[in-house]
Amino acid sequence: MSAEYGADQIQILEGLEAVRKRPGMYIGSTSSRGLHHLVYEIVDNSVDEALAGYCSVIEVQINSDNSITVRDNGRGIPVGIQKKAGIPAVEVVFTILHAGGKFGGGGYKVSGGLHGVGASVVNALSEWLEVKIRQDGKIYQQRYERGKVMYPLKVVGTCSPEEHGTEVIFLPDKEIFEETVFDYDTLKIRLRETAFLTKNLKIILRDDREEKIEKTFHYEGGIREFVTYLNKGKEPLYDPVIYCEGTRDNVYVEVSMQHNDSYTENIYSFVNNINTPEGGTHLTGFKNALTKTFNDYAKKNKLLKDNEASLSGEDIREGLTAIISVKLEEPQFEGQTKQKLGNSEARGAVDSIVSEQLTYFLEQNPSVAKTMLEKSILAQRARAAARKARDLTRRKTALEGMALPGKLADCSDKDPANCEIYLVEGDSAGGSAKDARNKSNQAILPLRGKILNVEKARLDRIYGNAEIKSMITAFGTGIHDDFDISKLRYDKIIIMTDADVDGAHISTLLLTFIYRFMPELIKQGHVYLAQPPLYKVEKNKKVWYAYSDAELNQILTDIGRDNNNKIQRYKGLGEMDAEQLWETTMDPERRILLKVTMDEETTSEIDLTFTTLMGDQVEPRREFIEANAKYGTLDI
Repeated sequence: MSAEYGADQIQILEGLEAVRKRPGMYIGSTSSRGLHHLVYEIVDNSVDEALAGYCSVIEVQINSDNSITVRDNGRGIPVGIQKKAGIPAVEVVFTILHAGGKFGGGGYKVSGGLHGVGASVVNALSEWLEVKIRQDGKIYQQRYERGKVMYPLKVVGTCSPEEHGTEVIFLPDKEIFEETVFDYDTLKIRLRETAFLTKNLKIILRDDREEKIEKTFHYEGGIREFVTYLNKGKEPLYDPVIYCEGTRDNVYVEVSMQHNDSYTENIYSFVNNINTPEGGTHLTGFKNALTKTFNDYAKKNKLLKDNEASLSGEDIREGLTAIISVKLEEPQFEGQTKQKLGNSEARGAVDSIVSEQLTYFLEQNPSVAKTMLEKSILAQRARAAARKARDLTRRKTALEGMALPGKLADCSDKDPANCEIYLVEGDSAGGSAKDARNKSNQAILPLRGKILNVEKARLDRIYGNAEIKSMITAFGTGIHDDFDISKLRYDKIIIMTDADVDGAHISTLLLTFIYRFMPELIKQGHVYLAQPPLYKVEKNKKVWYAYSDAELNQILTDIGRDNNNKIQRYKGLGEMDAEQLWETTMDPERRILLKVTMDEETTSEIDLTFTTLMGDQVEPRREFIEANAKYGTLDI
């Protein structure tokens, strides 16, 4: 071997050096997502105090220098000497990995946080961090820089003996993070969710930068109010929200749920306030209880005849919004991403509590029970019709030898990793795109008009829509329960529409369909939005393309503003010839593609946005447009 490899080559990373060396191992990434995780880690420590009954207010502030302050009125991190380490407990918490009240010792019965390493990891990845503790009439303070202690813990003032709590101020390290500017809306979504999950906790978010925003989240109804919030763009089928609560086998269970007039189910599960997007035993327990209880009630009350098939879980959950929140001492998570609960006792606890309390609710509210079951029976019939349509499509495909849609101009390369498909608005633009493309690896699927709004349609109508069927067949993955990403025929699915209001609407319809029925395509990074230029500038037989007003102004500044410029505003893709479309929008060397991404931690907010924009309720849509109009551009 040319390179020597022995004991001396094994590095021992002391203290917090390991965190700075491999930050992704501790916070997931050094992107914007990882940056915001720093805030969640500190906030989660304060929430643990709230869950233990010692904290009622948490304040989070984005300061003018983009540092973050998190302040709570909990007990305050202990300041006494930790015997084993020989230093104050607060210093242990901020400088030693895997130290704190979450690791045995009875500090907390239940706790959130990523892995119980929050405070020390935030400290390691910050340019500087200061902690202040109010306890027993004194104010203690310590400062760290890139994880290193700047001075011993000291008393810096006095306070009222009644005052208590912890204040942490930190500035993320530019050497570590690709992005160091905090996004107010990202924090707002997470903190609102945390407040819903911890009833009676008040969380105040302030942004002290340019706009000086302040928002308070305080929900005495807890997860009941969470369901009401998520259903605000829909029409609830009954009121009030159904709520179940209890403790079994040391598992505290809270469930709230309400059906609405939509056709999609939105169920969110949490363990110790941590989102579990992959579900787990608590979600399984809920689904079992729901299916069994509804069928038992329907049979007992003759709402289902003896010869009729039982309702499936999917039938019962159509249009259901539900929150399942469990709290337990030692959660065990499965899978690489730790997003799925594995504790078997959680399944039994949720199952028994929901079965018992839901049965009682149905018996006490027969008119509500009838409404819910009528919707479920309609869903059952629609699902049967959808199954026939799907089976017919499968049989046709088998007979025709995997026949692809007639209007699809497929590519010759059969390796999906090399291939991409453009979903193009209209036949004229589709024609230009077919002429412009690289035939070896670029496929074109023209779509006629606006596709079906799946937010307002059941599965049988979706399978019956020609444009949607063309996409399902072209992609190859199937949808919904049949979805299989290993059968995906193209690595990139590129939505290419006109840069106008109609084009934006078509893009939103397509994204709604993909998000509702093939979300894994978005999660795994296969969906993109093409960015055609807004302007073409000509001067002295030279051509420039501008993709925004700012870019147009810069071009005009560079080449001079005079009457020799011919400026063309593109109204649609059909106005470009094949060469222009290739140069501006399809050439991998020059095009601009926006990747569509989703953060599983904010799925509830994504669902709400789609419902608001694409659902039946006009008022929430108007409010959304008013609140977000400042982010749009007006083309006159």
